Formats: sequence, C-alpha cells, structure tokens
Amino acid sequence: MWHNQRRYFHTGQIAICLLYLYDDKWLLTTIKRITKEIDVVDDVGFEAEEIEEYRKYYGRLVLKYHNTKRGMGRTYESMMEELEVIEILSTAYDGDEFPGYENIRLSFSQLETIIRNKRSGWLDALRNQKAVYLITDTSNGKMYVGSATAQYGMLLQRWTNYIDNGHGGNIELKHLVDTKGFDYVKENFQYSVLENYNARMDDNYILGREKWWKDTLCTRQFGYNKN
Repeated sequence: MWHNQRRYFHTGQIAICLLYLYDDKWLLTTIKRITKEIDVVDDVGFEAEEIEEYRKYYGRLVLKYHNTKRGMGRTYESMMEELEVIEILSTAYDGDEFPGYENIRLSFSQLETIIRNKRSGWLDALRNQKAVYLITDTSNGKMYVGSATAQYGMLLQRWTNYIDNGHGGNIELKHLVDTKGFDYVKENFQYSVLENYNARMDDNYILGREKWWKDTLCTRQFGYNKN
C-alpha cells in the first residue's frame, strides 16, 4: 500500500480497498489488516495481510458512492452512511465491454484483469491494432508516450509487457520500477490510446506520430520519455 506525506493507516487497522468503475460505482478488490508500518515517504509504506473470510466478495461486490473529495483515503465512519451495496456479481468482475479505442482509459488493475482473464472482446480489439498510446502517472501527472507496431507485437503484446513487469523495457520506466517498486506502477499508472491504426499501416508513419505526441506533450522534458 502506497504512503505519501499523510499516513492513512496504522498497524492493526483494516484497509478496505475499492476500485472505481464508472458512474459512482466501486468494486471491492480486497480487505487487509495492516501488520507493519514502514518509515518511508512516496513508496510502499505498509505491510498487510489479506482477510480470507471476505475473499468470496473480492471482485464481486459492487457499491455506490459519490466521491466529492480529491484525496482517496477515507475512514469508514466518515462514509458508511453513503455506501450502498448495489450488486454482488455471480463471477469476478473482468471489465466492461470494449468501448472503442477513443474511449480507452484503464488503470493498471483494470488492464491486468482484462489481460489475465482473457476478455475476448478486448483482446480481439487490441491484438491486431498498431497504436500510439499514453501512460499517465496519476500521482504526479507525468506521462509516457509509446507506440505499438509490428516489431513489438502490436498493442496487446505491448501492454501485456507492462502488466508483466511494469516497464515494458523502457529505460525511464524501468528506473522508476527499480527505485520505487512495481507496486507504485500498479497503484498509479493509467493507460489510454492517442491514435490507433490497422495492421497494414506502415510502422515508420506510426513512429513519426509517436514523436509528434512526445513533442506536443513535452514528455521528454517533463515526463518519462528518454528519447
């Protein structure tokens, strides 16, 4: 669990983790008991054990809650009257139907669920597409622009690489994972598509568009692009 200047948890407390879906809907992902506090800032600051008795609800319990504050940490007492259980899914949530390339905006957890659970609609859409994509670090606004071409196995393979190790072989992202850990990526990275192309599009054109987006978004100066 990530820790910044404000410490949300202390040893012995229970952490209920929710993933935002859409339209004020949240998915229960896990419930953990904090077992140890680690004296760090901007890093994984706690050790925790999953509470097994609630496992059957992980990925299945959907709640409704309207979040009006910027910070993501809450005490249960401050929001319990606003939480509404609206559904218990028959199977673990594995993502929405593919919404179109222009509407892709996925957290690491959402992308991992799509890939690991082999969501056919999503995988079919990503498998044969070349693209220029954007990775955003939601904790600080830094961005990384990348491309998926035939050389790197198209968009599905490229994003699968990120799910496997967090950096996909990119120099600056690898340095980030080495210094802050894979959990930092899992908790803060968001994935979207800037432009997409069919498999026949020339790779050199896509690389040119990648460069254009790097220049436009200034990701070499202020983001995670090295070149």
